[in-house]
Amino acid sequence: MKKYYILAVISLMAVVKVKAQADTTASSDSSLRIINLNSYFIQHLDSFNVYRFRINKNQADYFWYLKNEPVGLSINKDNGQLTYKAAKNYFLSGKLKYDYPYKVGIGVQSLLNSTDRIDSFFTISFYNTEIISSRVKLSVSGPITIDEGEMISFRVQCETGSFPFENILFSSSVPLPEYKFMPSCNGEFNWTPGFDFVKDNESEREKPISLNFTASTRYQQKDSAMLHLIVRNALNYPVAKEEFELVNKNARSYILQLKYVFLQLDKKLKKVKSFRTGFDLSSAGSATAGTILNTSSSQSAKNTGKILPSIGVALVPIKEATAPNKTVEQNQASQIRTAIKRLEYMLNDNALVGEKDPDIVKKTTKLKDELKQVQIQLIDIPVELTGNMTEEELNNYFNSPKVNKKYRLKKKS
Repeated sequence: MKKYYILAVISLMAVVKVKAQADTTASSDSSLRIINLNSYFIQHLDSFNVYRFRINKNQADYFWYLKNEPVGLSINKDNGQLTYKAAKNYFLSGKLKYDYPYKVGIGVQSLLNSTDRIDSFFTISFYNTEIISSRVKLSVSGPITIDEGEMISFRVQCETGSFPFENILFSSSVPLPEYKFMPSCNGEFNWTPGFDFVKDNESEREKPISLNFTASTRYQQKDSAMLHLIVRNALNYPVAKEEFELVNKNARSYILQLKYVFLQLDKKLKKVKSFRTGFDLSSAGSATAGTILNTSSSQSAKNTGKILPSIGVALVPIKEATAPNKTVEQNQASQIRTAIKRLEYMLNDNALVGEKDPDIVKKTTKLKDELKQVQIQLIDIPVELTGNMTEEELNNYFNSPKVNKKYRLKKKS
């Protein structure tokens, strides 16, 4: 009897212990929690899947909700069943992205007590086993022909597929000095070949170049685009223009110097002419006076009239000795005037036309040759500086009506 009593007590103590453990478990499960929360989901393109969340309390007393969910993702508010379908058209329209982690908020709340709730989150991303290759394209198509000194500019564009390009490498068949390129999609390439880029020994005065752009993804998938470029030898117009302006300046300066020499010669000729005209008038006056006195009734007057013509004759050799004709100077003045007119005509005839005259080299060469030829012709004539006279003063004298009348060509009868 005592033995059965002891067994009953032990059984009662075991029941009390199990009840105490059950009460402890119930006490620890009193706070709301999601017992099967999965923090990360990976969904394949164009697939359908479900996942049911559970809580540690009676599901019928609670409802479920989502926050910031991507398109195609939903949850049953009554039983916590998550449904997600990654339709392909979502990705084609841009509503979803591949390999992008979407952080979604999930929560559950009591229907009876608004304070009895829990909020958490999980991450979902989508992937595709169908690889769409990215492509690299140029905004221009070749072959392209440019001249030295002419800039070429274009963009390197990308068609992004499953994996975007992360870098673009540039290479050229020949070294390119001072080119600019941003090695990224939609980067701009700029380059201006110098005027010494095409060498004299190049065939047909042209140099072909191949420009290669190779783009690669993080997984080393590559694509390339090539542009064929032809650079032609061209005139260095700024330098050619400087040379033309220098020749033009030298010619105009030489013209002013010749005009000053012409002025000095013309003044000397004018002075000699005035002096000889005085002698001629004196000789003519003596002859006329002698003729008049010879008709006089006075004998002394007649004697004087006989002497006066001989005085006029005697003045002729004196005139030639003191003021001889300046034939050499006259010829030099005429020659200088002709050279001046010729140079001025050449300067006007070879003036530059437009911003970039294509015949600038020919015109520069023609002016050089003409200036050299005139200088050789007048090599014996000492060319002086223009003194204190201005260009306007020299031009006014040179183009004056008296000078033009004096040196104009006379018609032959």
